[in-house]
Amino acid sequence: MGKRVMASLQVFVHVMCFGVMAMAMSFDHEDEDWGRDQGEEELEAGHRGHHNWFLLQRSRVLLRTEAGEMRVVRSVGRRMVHRHINLGFLSMESNSLFIPQYLDSSIIVFVQTGQANVGLVRHHELGERQLRAGDIYRIPSGSTFYLQNVGEGQRLELILSIDTSDSLRMGNLENFFIGGGTYPKSVLAGFDSEILTSAFNVSSSELRQVLTRQHQGPIVSLSNSHPSSHLWKKFVEMKKEDKLLKLKTMVDTPQEQEKTQTWSWRKLLNSMLGTIENEKRKHSHHEHSQESFNLYETRPDFTNSYGSSLSVDQSDYSPLQNSGIGVYLVNLKAGSMLAPHVNPTATEYGVVLRGSGSIQIVFPNGTLAMKANLRPGRVFWVPRYFPFCQIASNHEPLEFFGFTTSAQHNHPQFLAGSSSVLEALRGPELAAAFGVSEGRLNRFVNAQREAVIVPYNAERSQKTDGR
Repeated sequence: MGKRVMASLQVFVHVMCFGVMAMAMSFDHEDEDWGRDQGEEELEAGHRGHHNWFLLQRSRVLLRTEAGEMRVVRSVGRRMVHRHINLGFLSMESNSLFIPQYLDSSIIVFVQTGQANVGLVRHHELGERQLRAGDIYRIPSGSTFYLQNVGEGQRLELILSIDTSDSLRMGNLENFFIGGGTYPKSVLAGFDSEILTSAFNVSSSELRQVLTRQHQGPIVSLSNSHPSSHLWKKFVEMKKEDKLLKLKTMVDTPQEQEKTQTWSWRKLLNSMLGTIENEKRKHSHHEHSQESFNLYETRPDFTNSYGSSLSVDQSDYSPLQNSGIGVYLVNLKAGSMLAPHVNPTATEYGVVLRGSGSIQIVFPNGTLAMKANLRPGRVFWVPRYFPFCQIASNHEPLEFFGFTTSAQHNHPQFLAGSSSVLEALRGPELAAAFGVSEGRLNRFVNAQREAVIVPYNAERSQKTDGR
C-alpha cells in the first residue's frame, strides 16, 4: 500500500512539474524571437573569444502606426546582472499623439530631439509639462499619461529606460490603453457587455459607439481628416482642467448627438480616477505637475580640454529616487578617451547619440571581453565591476547618453589618469604588486597629467608595439 501511495505521489509530482513547465513555455512563447541569454554559458564557462556580448543589437517593434513607432531593446539575462532594465525608442511624427494609457513598468523619458507635451495623472489631478531636447522625465508604473509631439514640423525622438522589475510578463513592457476601439482595444473591452452596460448605466448601442470607433492605433495623427483624429485634436486643445474631466473624448458621439447623449467619458474617468472637482484643488499645481530636468542646461560634473561628463542622481532630480535609476551624458572630443574605469555600484546602459568611436570591456580575469565600434543608435551595456573605456574617433566627437541601475551617486573608480586608484595606492605595496621599483611605478603613474578624459594616441601605441 505504501509503495502504491509513493508511486501515485511521484506521478502527481511529475504531472505538476510538467504542467508548470508547459505554463512557463506558453507564457514566454511569444518572446522566443528575443533569443535566449546569448553568451551567458560561454561567459560563465571561461570567457572564450571576443564576441559582442555587450552590444544590445536586437530590437522588437512593440507598436507601429503611420504617425510613429515604439521599439524596445531588451536587456541581458538576469543571471549576469544584479538588476536589469530595457531600453525603448519612441518616434513620433509632427502633430501626433501617443494616446492615454498606463504601463506595468516605470519609465524615464529622455528627449533626444523635438518638443513634447506630457500629461500625467497623479493623485487624481492632471499635471502637464512641456519637454524639450535634453529633458528627462519620470512616469511611474500604473500612472495614466499621454504624450504629444508639439514641435512644429519636427519629429519627436525619445529614449526610454524601462524598469520591468514589476512587469507582468517576465521583463516585458505591457501597454494598458484607457480608451480604444478595434485598434488598440481599450482595457474595458475585455468585460462582458452586460457588465459594462450595468456599470455605466448605458444601452448596448451606446456602448458599441464608444468602444468600437477608434482604429488608428496607439499613436494617432492630429492633422488628418479621420473622425477620431478630430476628436483627439479637440482633446489636446482643451484647457488642462477640462482634459482630466474629458480625458478620452476620442470616441465620443458626433457633435450633433452630444446634447442628447446620456453619458460621456467623464463618467468613465470619474469611476476610474475618483470624483474630481476642478474648482477646488486640494494641492498646488507644482505638486501635480512633476518637474523635468534638462541635461543640456546643467553644468557638467567634470570638464577639461578633451570633453565633459555629467551624471544625474536622486539628489539632483528627486523622481529618480523612486525609480532607482541614474542618468548620465558624456561628450568626448575627437581623439579623446574616457579613461579605463569601473562602476562599483551599478550596471550601465548606453546609447550613442552622435559621432563615432569604440568601446572596450575587460573580463575580471584580465582578458578582453569586447572591442566594438560605436555609431549613432548603437546600444551597449557594461556589467557592474567590469573595467571599460570609450574612445572617440580621430575625425569626429563621440556623444553618448545612458542609464545606470542606481539612483545614488555611482562614484566610478578610474584605473588610469591623475585621479586614478593607482594614484591613491601608489607606494611600496603597489610597486611590489607590479614587480617593479617604486621609482619606476611613480614615473608610470605620473606620466598622465590629465584625469577622467584623456587624449588618445593610437600612433604611440602602434610605434611602441613595433619596436
